[in-house]
Amino acid sequence: MTSTDSAATEISPRSQAQRRVLTVLVTAQVLSGAGLAAGITVGALLAQDMLGSTGLAGLPSALFTAGSALAAVTVGRMSQARGRRSGLAAGYLVGAVGGAGVVAAAVADNPVLLFIALFVYGAGSATNLQARYAGADLAAPDRRGRAVSTVLVATTLGGVVGPNLTSLTGDLAHALGIPRLAGPFLLATVAYVAAALVLAIWLRPDPLLLARTLDTEQSLGNGTTSAEETASARGRSAGVVLGALIMVLTQLVMVAIMTMTPVHMHDHGHTTTASGFVIAVHVAAMFLPSPLTGRLADRYGRIKVAVASGITLLAAGILAATAPTDSVAPLAVALALLGLGWNLGLVAGTAIITDTVPLATRAKTQGMVDVSIAIAGATGGLASGLVVAASGYPVLALTGGILALAVLPAIAATASRR
Repeated sequence: MTSTDSAATEISPRSQAQRRVLTVLVTAQVLSGAGLAAGITVGALLAQDMLGSTGLAGLPSALFTAGSALAAVTVGRMSQARGRRSGLAAGYLVGAVGGAGVVAAAVADNPVLLFIALFVYGAGSATNLQARYAGADLAAPDRRGRAVSTVLVATTLGGVVGPNLTSLTGDLAHALGIPRLAGPFLLATVAYVAAALVLAIWLRPDPLLLARTLDTEQSLGNGTTSAEETASARGRSAGVVLGALIMVLTQLVMVAIMTMTPVHMHDHGHTTTASGFVIAVHVAAMFLPSPLTGRLADRYGRIKVAVASGITLLAAGILAATAPTDSVAPLAVALALLGLGWNLGLVAGTAIITDTVPLATRAKTQGMVDVSIAIAGATGGLASGLVVAASGYPVLALTGGILALAVLPAIAATASRR
């Protein structure tokens, strides 16, 4: 057998498995996207209604992003030990439990139960993000950006449909004797359960476990050892820091502005349907550009895409701060830019992390990185309500846009050490 034949034999199972893995992940992401977006749309409004305070309206976002931090660690470690299938399916099931808990809290009018349930609900958000790593496990190095983006874009359909079902799910909840604002969490519960079942049944072979097997076989065939590969990866540890910094800053800014936009619109007389539309546009912009973003990251490099992220987020903050309060369109454009800036940062940062970390420790490291992202989101969500209560939404939006520019010196400082 020639070396070419040997290479073709090795590549074939990888490429075939990658196509199947992406198909299953895309299906699960469509479902989970509906669950993810539903909570974003009405979480702050539900808390404001139950607590009677705008200052604490950012607390739901802070809680489910804090919950996603714990879930990121758990999903990452479970994936490291047992593969992506077990880790992702378990994460979505926990998110479904949280969604059901929010509904129960709304029925009982119990804020303490609401906070606990929102914390648990965060597992769905963490799992939705962790799935992007599974898409890159079997991808060739020059196609990792596109693999990540394929998984991300699948969230778009559910993410756009979910917020636009706010009125319908509210009517369903009302018919069942449940507060209207809890309706989207009914959808979230069902969507997360469905995503978990899809992964548990069809994500075979497991992408991470198969990638490890193929990587070991290739290393033995080339006469290299896993220890040498691990040492090489450690020598590029600055890449982990860089990727994490990019994603942390973009997550902080995005969550802060996004969380308070429905509250801002509600306070100025806009309906939940209008805020649902704006959030739907935002979620679409978070995920729909992913195929283009992935190609740009693969072709022009991760750093240039990360720089574009900071600039786009600044534009979003400025537009949101100056948008007329009686008009939906400018806010929709601002939230679209906010979603796009987040997407650019997430794809670039994820690709950097995947390029850097060896398979032997990949899932565990990725989980820890997503913890920092979740903490950033929790900080942004909690601070957003306090800033709006003290200074107003325009100050929050403008501050977030300026903060996004911190991506640029972070890139320069960290890239210089790589």
